[in-house]
Amino acid sequence: MLRNMVILSFFIIRSTLSAQIMPWEGGIINYRIIGFSFPPEKNIAGYKIEIAPGNYNAEDSFRRNITVTENGNTNKIIAEVPRFGEQYTWQVTYTGANARVTKSKLHHFSTLMDEYVDTSKMRLRILQPAIAHKDDYVMAENGGVIYDMQGSPVWCISDSCGLGGKGKDIKFTPQGSITFILGETGIDIDYNSHILWSTPGHDSVCGYPGPDLYHNDFSRLANGHYMVLGMEYFFCHTIYTKDSVYIAATPDRSKHSKKNGGDIVRPGRGRFAILIELDENRNVVWSWKSSDYLLASDYVNYMPKDTNQKFEPHDNGFYYDEKNQVIYLSFRNLNRIIKIDRASGKVLNAYGEVFKRGVQQQLSGPFDYQHSIGRTTDGYLYTFSNNHWLDSRTAPTVVMMKEPETENDTLKKVWEYPLSTPEYTAPMDYSYGGNVVALADSSMFVCMGSHYPKMLILNRDKQILWSAVPEKYNKDTNKWEIHEMLYRGNIISRESLERMIWAAGTE
Repeated sequence: MLRNMVILSFFIIRSTLSAQIMPWEGGIINYRIIGFSFPPEKNIAGYKIEIAPGNYNAEDSFRRNITVTENGNTNKIIAEVPRFGEQYTWQVTYTGANARVTKSKLHHFSTLMDEYVDTSKMRLRILQPAIAHKDDYVMAENGGVIYDMQGSPVWCISDSCGLGGKGKDIKFTPQGSITFILGETGIDIDYNSHILWSTPGHDSVCGYPGPDLYHNDFSRLANGHYMVLGMEYFFCHTIYTKDSVYIAATPDRSKHSKKNGGDIVRPGRGRFAILIELDENRNVVWSWKSSDYLLASDYVNYMPKDTNQKFEPHDNGFYYDEKNQVIYLSFRNLNRIIKIDRASGKVLNAYGEVFKRGVQQQLSGPFDYQHSIGRTTDGYLYTFSNNHWLDSRTAPTVVMMKEPETENDTLKKVWEYPLSTPEYTAPMDYSYGGNVVALADSSMFVCMGSHYPKMLILNRDKQILWSAVPEKYNKDTNKWEIHEMLYRGNIISRESLERMIWAAGTE
């Protein structure tokens, strides 16, 4: 199990960065934007980092090949090297207050090569260049790669940490780490791809024996805790009576229709999420079961459009408004978002579809098959609506809504952006993934997910500020084509990226 490989960051004795040379001598690093740190000296007016591609031990050879120079007034300097899969030599120059210059010895490291940062195999093709967000970086999770806004890869998840995969739902945390779900396990790593934390065994937390069943959404909170969706199983049966049709949850695992007191019982499987908050030591400090809410609600009247579809509500995303202590939880199949009071666990409101006994589900809400929830700083709820209910090939939309202010008020759609792919006209299935992230300047970062994982930034005037699409090279046809499906994407500012660099542990 992955969790058995974890060494918790809270029990790691780390050397102070200011007292250690980084990158470490002979190290292989998974990034091009590097935090160089080295021992400080007294009475220094300035420091200079010089970098040369190649492995040099002679000063004159190194001097002839220097291509990167960065100056600073502290013993921590960030510099960017040009390529992955290359060796580098670097040196620090100290300039004293009396103008005396001293140099360190030559240091060496290399950047790893991974197929996902090999630009002859994978690329992020820029459709519209950025101006306002030119200094940001985006995450394309299908390769576990961070790109700059010009489409150059600058970081990737290293397989040296033993993960054996790239994961999905990759997020940047307030603490300067990166969370994602690999298989069915939540993982938190630092900039060096060192594992800091992972979810405990699912059976010990949720009481369901078997593999880890954490899914869809995993986040690190501002207080250092983690929140994740777990799973519990009920076997839900459609009950056809003389007067109506409804759902009953039972332990019966029968796979065949049968008579039950004269009524027809048609079985199906239901999976319900458990929303869990865990502390740094992997102790459960709070949990909430969606089954407690759903099986006492109008969900028992839920009739899927497709009678072959499972009756699971598919809890597929949450947003924790830590300031107001409320949680928004999304049910994709139900076209519903609910608002939960963190302190009491009470459902404060439900937005979306309402189900009546014996009535086939009809689409009537402002969103459907949504895959992402959030709240803007000015108080609007937003979601990525896949619009899968009518046709999986219908293009998704970004929807912004105003929540009710009184009991008699309703959720109102105040803004909508229909996403399109004019640069690619082939039919697409948009039923999988997609997300939206509200940015500090009120613009929105969007990943379309599914089979056409276009990423873009748009403002509230519906102007596209940047857009790109991940592609891979098909050597059989000698053409670039769309990369595999993307679940979600993400974005990080330069300031936050630098914070992540200095938060990382040492080797």
